Amino acid sequence: MPFVLAADNPLQPVIDVYESSAFRAGVRLALLLVVVLWLALALWVYKDARRRMEDPILIGVAVAAGLLFPFLGPFVYLFLRPPEYLDDVRERELEIRLMERRFGGAEVCPYCAGPVEAEYIVCPSCSTPLRERCDGCQRPLDPAWVVCPYCAARPPARA
Repeated sequence: MPFVLAADNPLQPVIDVYESSAFRAGVRLALLLVVVLWLALALWVYKDARRRMEDPILIGVAVAAGLLFPFLGPFVYLFLRPPEYLDDVRERELEIRLMERRFGGAEVCPYCAGPVEAEYIVCPSCSTPLRERCDGCQRPLDPAWVVCPYCAARPPARA
């Protein structure tokens, strides 16, 4: 069997590329970028979980999944995370309370803050006068009305 020299190998240029210092530096740079991306994803999971969850244990589990299962952990977290930020939830709850108060929320007594209804003449909790009765139809009148909407009678003049 004849002896084969290294110069006779047809794959020698490819082997030389893989053994070159430029290729090794490129591989190290690619590995560094993969590690930086992995840590950046873990940081993103931490920051996003803090904005979406109140429980520190759940935040820790999400971050641990991001660190222990590179690229898969953040991907799973992306689908299992809560759909809203905590700030958005709080803002929505405040808006709902404001709308309830503005559009048909329960009326309260201006003196004791007890619950009252629109037909009450006095507060049942503290007996503070809330409205006057119409002289014509005896229905309760809102203090802002200048005429009774039920019988068109004018309320007595206020002092």
